[in-house]
Amino acid sequence: MIIARVVGHVVATQKDPSHDAVKLLRVQPLSPEGEPSGEPLVVVDTLDAGAGDRVLVTLDGWSAGKVLGRSGATVDAAVIGVVDEIRPSV
Repeated sequence: MIIARVVGHVVATQKDPSHDAVKLLRVQPLSPEGEPSGEPLVVVDTLDAGAGDRVLVTLDGWSAGKVLGRSGATVDAAVIGVVDEIRPSV
């Protein structure tokens, strides 16, 4: 899993049937310090995250399909949480 920030939406008029009525987001992975880290990703979203939200993303295909509710769907990344706060360990 990674923490990322939603930086945009992806619109695809032609896509695999397993993606019908699925919201696609472009997210920027973040470092532990909250800085951009690595290349942006496209993820499926069932939690209605919006631009600027910090999200928890799974990069495991099985888990992403499970979140989507479509076992065997052609996905490899999905939003599994919207991050409200990150607290440092003490």
